[in-house]
Amino acid sequence: MKFKRVSAVARKEFLHVLRDWRSLGIGIAIPVVMLFLFGYALTLDVDRVPLMVWDQSETPASRSYLSGFSASRYFHLVGNARGYREIERAIDSRRAVMALVVPVDFARKVGSGRGVSVQAIVDGSDSNVASFALGYAEAVNGAFSAKVTMDLLRRSGQPPPVRGLELQPRVWFNTDMVSRNYIFPGLMAVVMMVIAALLTSLTFAREWEGGTMEQLIATPVTGGELILGKLIPYYAIGMFDLVLSVLVGEFVFRIPLRGELWLIFASSSIFLVGALSLGMLISIVTKSQFLSSQIALVATMLPAFLLSGFVFPIANMPYPIQLFTHIVTARYFVVLLRGIYLKGLGLNLLFGEALFLIAFAALVLALSHHKFRKRIE
Repeated sequence: MKFKRVSAVARKEFLHVLRDWRSLGIGIAIPVVMLFLFGYALTLDVDRVPLMVWDQSETPASRSYLSGFSASRYFHLVGNARGYREIERAIDSRRAVMALVVPVDFARKVGSGRGVSVQAIVDGSDSNVASFALGYAEAVNGAFSAKVTMDLLRRSGQPPPVRGLELQPRVWFNTDMVSRNYIFPGLMAVVMMVIAALLTSLTFAREWEGGTMEQLIATPVTGGELILGKLIPYYAIGMFDLVLSVLVGEFVFRIPLRGELWLIFASSSIFLVGALSLGMLISIVTKSQFLSSQIALVATMLPAFLLSGFVFPIANMPYPIQLFTHIVTARYFVVLLRGIYLKGLGLNLLFGEALFLIAFAALVLALSHHKFRKRIE
């Protein structure tokens, strides 16, 4: 393998990319758009749940109870209803997700220490939001119930109850439990996987369809030199995208970086070589730009989004699907980035994931070299 021939192929590919605005758009503009779009739009946080209230009691006690909801950052009071018909219309129109119905005898039963039920109506069409809303409501309800119990004991002159078991949570790594801090490192892995495979999935297919592959075959350039030369420009674009991603995470989304920056670039380089080689392998086998781009999308985007643990926890998937995720490279890269970003881990704990990425990159690069033949078929 001669460096002069590799550099000549790389220069040719660089010139093609710079002259083709579509390739530049795929390589630079689309990753930035995806980072901002998913970074702002994709969130697992559920707060400011639209709440409708029907206060049939209309007493200081009921208003005190409802103030716990309106003062919470998890609920947003959108209106007061006068019947179930208004509640139904508000939930049907998605103006409200949850409604509380306070009974007429609420103050009397609370004052006498008798049990009282407050009806909570929740829109269950989105089960995730409904579960969070009910959890928040139970927390506000429990706080009010404890306050009422203490007031009753104080008025009756009885000693306060003995304090029972108390849970004192301490959150590590993502103290504020902001879902963006958890999502963004995984988003970087997904963006790099999809864009890298899409970029190189067109390289060899474009040469075959454009009729220029015959000219390359006639040159002394070997298959390995051709593959490496075509890989270099897209590797440079991928690393440029990585720099943009790190800068966007640091200065736009304020994602905490607790690990070593060099480790992010080192692991990303290995992952990028594997993703680029996968796209190149698809291009070599199919020899069709349209077919290779479609296969690259299916082979990278769907596994990276659904089976990498980027959004959906792998432990909650059916067992056969969990087994299949072990061959999805994005799964290991997501673990690497989250470990470095959120926990500040090093290779001593992430060695297994890094080893898999190295093995995958070497295997796919070798397969690409094996499948490419310098002959016209």
